[in-house]
Amino acid sequence: MKSKAPKGLFVPLVTPFHADESIDYDAYKTIIDYVIDGGMDGLLVGGSTGEYHMMSLEERKELIKKGCEITAGRVPIVAGTGETTAKATIALTNYAADCGAKWGLVLPPYYQQTTEDGIYEFFKEVAEGSKIGIIVYHTPGATNVELSPEFIRKLALIDNIVAVKETIDETHTSRSYMLTYDIPNFCIMEANEPLLLPSYAIGIDAAFSIIFNMLPREMRQLYDLIFKKNDLAAARELNKKLSPLYDMMEEEPYPGPVKAGLDALGLPGGIVRKPLTQPSAALRKKMKKELQRIGYKVK
Repeated sequence: MKSKAPKGLFVPLVTPFHADESIDYDAYKTIIDYVIDGGMDGLLVGGSTGEYHMMSLEERKELIKKGCEITAGRVPIVAGTGETTAKATIALTNYAADCGAKWGLVLPPYYQQTTEDGIYEFFKEVAEGSKIGIIVYHTPGATNVELSPEFIRKLALIDNIVAVKETIDETHTSRSYMLTYDIPNFCIMEANEPLLLPSYAIGIDAAFSIIFNMLPREMRQLYDLIFKKNDLAAARELNKKLSPLYDMMEEEPYPGPVKAGLDALGLPGGIVRKPLTQPSAALRKKMKKELQRIGYKVK
């Protein structure tokens, strides 16, 4: 029996750090409270935007535990639990489940690449061994592992695979959705800011987005204009207003830009961990200008 598929807007949370690069959990609570108050439906703890790849396993586990504790059941949590082997992924996913997470987000095997059969068996083993639902993280720009829409349908039919997070072009995402929308307790989740509105328009009702950290209220409004008010014209206008900020989210290595945006709003974005580079002064200036343009007072 499959776990329930996610629905709505999920924030891939940034991880605030102190100057010595230790995790600032007071600041983490501030961000979590801000996005929940802004209308977000769920949180992703320890994802790529959260700089999990710059953390030890013990830090990743602590971040998942603290994220669940701070959230305290207000919204459901996705935990980044991908590891290089199925056994290690299952162990971290079940740790997250015990902390209170509802889903685990897992990358396909990468670096030493395998075949489609190898990827299928990896996800089948992870899904069978995990206490919570598994979301496949499809990000070929980072992994150089591209899953065809037909293969995504095959993964979607595995018990306990509940979603695929798509970070790819609109043609692929649309076809993946059209091949899987009939599968119970499964969904496609859009994760590219410029493709959110087109994806909503064809019926994709679950999403991650870096910008949800910074502008949760506006992104909630965009979603509701489609799914509650059926007002595509108003959604188009809001999307046009926000699109320059979409482009900035990965103008420099992320999550630097969104942390710069949070800083500009007076929220604790802060530094990124080395070897990631800090957002430039030019980007910070541009970010402040765009935030002022849409009506925010900046710091």
